[in-house]
Amino acid sequence: MGGRIGVSSVVVAKPFMRKRGNPNWGRPMLPSPNVPTEFEMRAQRLRLTKETYLGSDKLRTWCEQNRNRCYIPEWLLDEWQIDVDPNISN
Repeated sequence: MGGRIGVSSVVVAKPFMRKRGNPNWGRPMLPSPNVPTEFEMRAQRLRLTKETYLGSDKLRTWCEQNRNRCYIPEWLLDEWQIDVDPNISN
């Protein structure tokens, strides 16, 4: 019976099947990293503290230019009387 291959020795390839659903379903979410906002990074670059924000003309100019794009603390917007357009969404 020399070189014959029997049916039992043939490897049948299984079709690739993609698993469905979220593999993390039911698992607790990992805490997100504490990433500074653009406002915080700008204040840090200007070497400002919360107490010195109001006295900085450079920070005020940046806030006026980015008021509809970046987070700026509301108390600072109120102090500088900077209005934000509520109809703009990113």
